[in-house]
Amino acid sequence: MANYAENRKARFNYEILEKYEAGIELLGLEVKSVRGGQMSLEGAFVLVRGGEAFLINANIPPYQPSNTPKDYDPLRNKKLLLIKKEIAELSASEKNKSLTIIPLSVYNKGRKIKISIALSKGKKKFDKRESIKKRDTEREVRRTLKN
Repeated sequence: MANYAENRKARFNYEILEKYEAGIELLGLEVKSVRGGQMSLEGAFVLVRGGEAFLINANIPPYQPSNTPKDYDPLRNKKLLLIKKEIAELSASEKNKSLTIIPLSVYNKGRKIKISIALSKGKKKFDKRESIKKRDTEREVRRTLKN
């Protein structure tokens, strides 16, 4: 299972409440670009509208820029493939204003490209400071145990 793209800041900026795995609807040139590791999830989020989930602001640059159609948009909305029960859960929780749905990583499962999304709550500044302190103390403990 190869990991193609990861949203590194997601775990720092958000508190992960629940994870989901979804398929992603891509064009052929986007599949090649994702498999080449060119996808970026920075600033991306998921919206549920009309009983469907969409990935917004995920940047997938063209695989071969010279062979790309002129009307190709690298930031186009991509449809996520979830079951109705999961879409209903996400839609209900999205109505709560303090929760958001963010992508965590894009990877392959067999021949399919999957995306891991999470229902999350934004961290406050003091929570971020707390996680930095925790990370630093764990690093110090590992250093002392190593020596």
